[in-house]
Amino acid sequence: MTGIYVSLFISNFSNVTSHLSPTFDNIIPSSNPKKIAPIEKVVSLVSRTGRDLQRYSTSGHRQVVGCVPYRYKKHGGGEGGEIEVLLISAQKKGKGMLLPKGGWEIDESIEEAALRETIEEAGVTGQLEESLGKWQYKSKRHTMVHDGYMFPLLVSQQFEKWPEADFRQRRWVSLSEAIVLCQNSWMREALEAFINRKCQTNE
Repeated sequence: MTGIYVSLFISNFSNVTSHLSPTFDNIIPSSNPKKIAPIEKVVSLVSRTGRDLQRYSTSGHRQVVGCVPYRYKKHGGGEGGEIEVLLISAQKKGKGMLLPKGGWEIDESIEEAALRETIEEAGVTGQLEESLGKWQYKSKRHTMVHDGYMFPLLVSQQFEKWPEADFRQRRWVSLSEAIVLCQNSWMREALEAFINRKCQTNE
């Protein structure tokens, strides 16, 4: 599944137009509905809201998907180097940092949902890699059980403006800092799975 790009995020436009801002009409001209607009225009749209399209498991678990956005810190102009992870602040006023994630909806694939949520919350996109796994957790505000899926995302673009820029901050940190700063235990486990995979790859 490696090599999945942001084209997945915008490939399902026919299903998502009714849930996005009216400015969507300016992105895909009616004279050429197959023409895909530059991603810079896509990220200017508002985030999806509401749970009318929310996906649930047969057990009633809310399906959530997100990413571990990462990059290689360059040394001397080289392409390799130390791995950094992008964390974001919680939308509500709270302590700690998070990985971007959100609800997986019924009109999109799991890969599309991962890319969409990362663009909405963190304002980055890139190459999606194979899933790190699934974690079950309960939200602090509700007793509902969630199934959380996480994907590594090798970041290739970082946008100055993105849908949730007004109420989220983002911060590139080292892997060790990410483990300390990330406030959710299941996300820390996803980070550990990510670290283990990268360590095995480099051996």
